[in-house]
Amino acid sequence: MFAAERRQLILEMVRANGAVSLRELARVVQTSEVTVRRDVRALEAEGLLDRRHGGAVLPGGFTRESGFPQKSHLATAEKTAIADLAANFVEEGEAIVVGAGTTTQELARRLARVPGLTVVTNSLLVAQALAHANRVEVVMTGGTLRGSNYALVGSGAEQSLHGLRVSRAFLSGSGLTAERGLSTSNMLSASVDRALVQAAAEVVVLADHGKLGTDTMFQTVPTDLITRLVTDEPPAHDDRAGAELQALADQGVQIAVAGGQGGSAGAGGPGAGGDAHPARQQQQRRDVPLPGPRRQVPGGGGAAGGLRSAAMLGEQGAGAERARVADLRRR
Repeated sequence: MFAAERRQLILEMVRANGAVSLRELARVVQTSEVTVRRDVRALEAEGLLDRRHGGAVLPGGFTRESGFPQKSHLATAEKTAIADLAANFVEEGEAIVVGAGTTTQELARRLARVPGLTVVTNSLLVAQALAHANRVEVVMTGGTLRGSNYALVGSGAEQSLHGLRVSRAFLSGSGLTAERGLSTSNMLSASVDRALVQAAAEVVVLADHGKLGTDTMFQTVPTDLITRLVTDEPPAHDDRAGAELQALADQGVQIAVAGGQGGSAGAGGPGAGGDAHPARQQQQRRDVPLPGPRRQVPGGGGAAGGLRSAAMLGEQGAGAERARVADLRRR
């Protein structure tokens, strides 16, 4: 197949589906992902589509939202690592809300063994992931089913959240910027997400680095309401994602980075059949230091905790040195 034919077929697939992974494009056009990535880059230069990490989408993120089948094949390794790390921020006996999305669905799979957990959600996929967890109570909102992402939306969903109060909200979206915060392409989804945020004391956003710096039509969570961002390590060449992370940190958002560059949180995590209890998970994690005033989040393990630990180690070291000197004098 000539390059022009490949690119035309790639363009038709993206137009038909809204978003397509590089793996799927390579399979259809019967070539390597390296070649497809080159084709996608050329089509983006012509303004015919937009590149995303692991795939391609229709140009202009303000106009159309990808459906679940397309989203589920994008950045799968990154979503797994993010979900592994985010599960560490959930404690036994908590009540939380979990919004709709493929990343939050991955998180729900890891919460199935957290004892005494109550999960409020408008996502059928999140509820399905927890359906057989006998120690987790699942509370579904009302509303109208939105088939493209299997979420309940509308006034029924929003009204069912009135008067609710939980410790944390875990949300995903279509884009995240320091200027506007979290956003999505669908008005109904955005409205329900805002209601979920109002019910929570803290807001944790789950977003892979491909969403950083992307702005979409409807704002769901302004930056000043985001307590923590759980994301993956951006590639070294991705200056946009790196700059956006720093800008978010400058505004007081706590940043937790899962794994290494594009890596997973480890084979021993719950995704590999291990114990899903957050306290027992051994995750790779890097907290980006915040240059400005820091929010105090219960159990957040912020900078103050790190300073206290360092001071304790210093005191222990000094005590050991004094004991050694005294022993030498006695001799």
